Amino acid sequence: MFKHILLPTDGSDLSGKAIEEGIRLAQSIGAKVTALNVMPQQPTLFYHARISPEALAEAARQAKAAANAHLEEVRQKAAAAGVACEAVFESNDSPYEAIIQLAEKRGCDLILMASHGRKGVGAMLIGSETQKVLTHSRIPVLVVR
Repeated sequence: MFKHILLPTDGSDLSGKAIEEGIRLAQSIGAKVTALNVMPQQPTLFYHARISPEALAEAARQAKAAANAHLEEVRQKAAAAGVACEAVFESNDSPYEAIIQLAEKRGCDLILMASHGRKGVGAMLIGSETQKVLTHSRIPVLVVR
């Protein structure tokens, strides 16, 4: 059975549901979890206008604070369930690659993530990052809707 589950989170409601399911699964099988938040790196150019280093630093600080809040929420839920949890923040313009690389590096044997469904016709489609993880991962992926 699974011993180490990677739980990517972006702080969305759907991601929160996946986190809860992942912690519940880990608790039931005695596995540990690693929570991961991947934030894109900040662009230095936007429509040919240079963004000031100060504005970039502030945006990065705010993104890191939001990521830490999401990860702390996962830590607290895992602790309440008696599940060992490590939290990791990554900055990468390719979230799916960061998810797969971290899962491999940390020895995770399952990636459990949200489908990132949308409204209307988009609700029938799987999220692009989730789709890429499913397509490229050699580690099993469980998708929560």
